Amino acid sequence: MIELRAVTRTFAGRGGVLARGSVQALRGVDLTIPDRGAVSLIGESGCGKTTLGRILCGFERFDGGDVLVNGQSLRALKPKARVPYFRRVQMIHQDPYSALNPTRTVGQILADPLALRARQLDAGRDWAQRRSAELLHMVGLDPDYVLPRYPHMLSGGMRQRVVIARALTVDPEVLVADEAVSMIDVSLRLGILQLLRDLRDQVGVSVLYITHDVATARYVGAGGELSVIYRGMVIEQGSTETIIQRPAHPYTQSLLSAIPVLRGIEKPGPDRVVPTGPLDERVQSLGCLFEPRCPFAVADCREAVPPLTKRGDTEQQHACLHPERRSVVAVPIAATAD
Repeated sequence: MIELRAVTRTFAGRGGVLARGSVQALRGVDLTIPDRGAVSLIGESGCGKTTLGRILCGFERFDGGDVLVNGQSLRALKPKARVPYFRRVQMIHQDPYSALNPTRTVGQILADPLALRARQLDAGRDWAQRRSAELLHMVGLDPDYVLPRYPHMLSGGMRQRVVIARALTVDPEVLVADEAVSMIDVSLRLGILQLLRDLRDQVGVSVLYITHDVATARYVGAGGELSVIYRGMVIEQGSTETIIQRPAHPYTQSLLSAIPVLRGIEKPGPDRVVPTGPLDERVQSLGCLFEPRCPFAVADCREAVPPLTKRGDTEQQHACLHPERRSVVAVPIAATAD
């Protein structure tokens, strides 16, 4: 299990982190990824989703808070001592076209991490070759066809499956899928999403799915948890279906209201919410981060940042002083007729 506790990350502007132009990418994020679990993280571009994923993989440092891997605090360890823990978390990159070395065959791409794993397991000489074939079978590829080929000889969907196979070479406990299907043809996306779901059962790996696409988050995170992040802060957290069907935070409601409605097939949710304006980072509020755009803001929303907690009769946690569960997601017309 991996836990993030009040994790912060600030990118410094000219003159240091306190200078004008500094960006608070994460503002005290709490997140738990359980064993064999699925957690989806959604939010608009620039909200800090990718930064959080990079911190989990060890690609980015965190300024404050702590990351715990199976109870071990990484903040208490020196950078070199953190490497074995970060190896348990592997990233599936967004762009399968640039994630693979174009000068090496798929067999060579898988060979190096498998050789490292073979030394750790004290496995025989032929183990890495057998394991590469097993991993490709696991992700739905034919080893005889794929292993001798270079990345440019494969389709985008096949490349992304190779990226997933490479992530599995070190037997990770968690896969961080950062917009893993955004650059894949729509016709191929479902296969990759189904693969991510299947790996939880086949390998026992947990999945953190980072996206701005609510529909794919709902599919991958079925039966799991959903966290909504806004300007570096988690503002709503709970079971995937609960948050999508009855969101309590106005930002989550705005995000779900922006999903296109299939006219003639679906009916818009009766409580759809539209924010008062676009995001403007220059507008700062002493209170709720969403207050400048919230159509339901009142005076006390400007006084203090509300913590992530349960309020009222809601099942999920949310950072809102005046939560109200609303139905904003479109429903099929046939369902409304019944």
